[in-house]
Amino acid sequence: MWDRLLDQMLQSLIRKGRLRLAWPDGSVRSYGAGGGEIAVQMHDAALPRRIVLSPDLAVGEAYMDGTLTIGGDDLHGFLGLILGNRANGATGLPIKVNHALRKALRKLQQYNPVGKARENVAHHYDLSGALYELFLDEDRQYSCAYFRNPHDTLEQAQAQKKAHIARKLLIEPGMRVLDIGCGWGGMGLTLARDHGAEVLGVTLSEEQHRIAQARAEAEGLSDRVEFRLTDYREVTGQFDRIVSVGMFEHVGVPHYPEYFGHIRDKLTEDGVALIHTIGRMDPPGSTSPWILKYIFPGGYVPAMSEVLTEIEKEPLWITDIEVWRLHYAETLRHWHDRFKAREETARALYDERFCRMWRYYLVASEMSFRANKQTVFQFQLARRQDAVPLTRDYLYS
Repeated sequence: MWDRLLDQMLQSLIRKGRLRLAWPDGSVRSYGAGGGEIAVQMHDAALPRRIVLSPDLAVGEAYMDGTLTIGGDDLHGFLGLILGNRANGATGLPIKVNHALRKALRKLQQYNPVGKARENVAHHYDLSGALYELFLDEDRQYSCAYFRNPHDTLEQAQAQKKAHIARKLLIEPGMRVLDIGCGWGGMGLTLARDHGAEVLGVTLSEEQHRIAQARAEAEGLSDRVEFRLTDYREVTGQFDRIVSVGMFEHVGVPHYPEYFGHIRDKLTEDGVALIHTIGRMDPPGSTSPWILKYIFPGGYVPAMSEVLTEIEKEPLWITDIEVWRLHYAETLRHWHDRFKAREETARALYDERFCRMWRYYLVASEMSFRANKQTVFQFQLARRQDAVPLTRDYLYS
C-alpha cells in the first residue's frame, strides 16, 4: 500500500524535470518528462511509509542516515527538482494532508515565551563556535549578505549588508542603539566603531554572548558596546535606533503583537528601527518539520501580510520596505562551498550524520530561495512620519 501511495504522490509531484527512483525491492521507476535526470535510491523498505506519512521529515532524515542516496550526491539538483515543482503548484495527497496538519499545529509550534526561546536558541546557536568558523565570514555574519555584483566575496557582501543597514538607520555619533539578536557582535561592533554609536546588543545564546564580549574587549570598544545575555523583552529604556537582523524568524506569529509593542515602546519619539528577516512570497504557511526538529525549533518564516497586519496595529510608520530576492541564495552557496571544503574538520567536531544534516540544511535553504518563493524583507519603522528622508537618495549617494 505504501509503495503505491508514494508512487502516486511522485506521479502528481514531478511535472518538470525527471526523477529516476530505485526502490528498496530493486525495481526502478521514472517520474516527470524530460530535463536533467536526478537518480535517487531508497535502501530501507520502511522508507516509502515514512515519506508518505511525513514527506519533508522523512526525506531529510533518510538523507542524514544514508538510507536515501542521490546520484553524485547532487543535493542541489534533487532539492531543486522537488522544490521547483512544489513552487509551481504540483503536489500530492500526502503532501496536502501533511501541510494541513502543520498549519493546524503552527501556533503551538511557534509558542516562544522567554524560557522556551532560550532553549530553542541554544539548540542551534550554542553549537561549537569552531563549526561556524568553518563557513562564515571573518565577522561571523550569520544572515543574508548584500551582493552588489556577482563577483563580490562573502566578506565584501557582508560588509555591504552592514553598511546598507547603517544607512537605513541614519546613525549619528552618540546615538543609543538596541541590537535585538546581536549574534556574535558584528553589527553592534560595526555601528560603534564606524559610526560612533552607543550599542546594547542582546542574545539568548551563551556561546554568542561569550564571543561578542571578547571581541568588544579585544577591539577596545567595551565602553561603547555592551552585550547582554538576555531576552529583548527584559530590556528597559528607550533607544534612538533599533536593529534586528535574522532574529525575527525566531519570534513566532503568536508573539508578533508583543514584539512590535516592544519596538514601539523602546523607540524614542524620533527613533528609527530596521527589521531584517527571511520571508515568504506566498500566503501564510508553516515550517518544515525537519527544520523544526533539527535546525530551528520554534522558527517560522513569515508572509509579508502577517508582519504588516501586526505593524498596522501599532502607532508606527512603515517608512520603507525592501525585498532582497536572490541575495540569500548566493550567501548560502558561499556557506555551503566553504563548509564542504572543510568538512573533515566538521566531521572531527561531530560525525558523518551531522555533516550530512548540515549540508542538507544549507542546500535546502539555498534552493528555497532559488526555487520556492523564499526571500528577505527589510522593514524600516519609525514613530514619526518625517523621521527619515522622503526619498531613497540617502541610501545610494
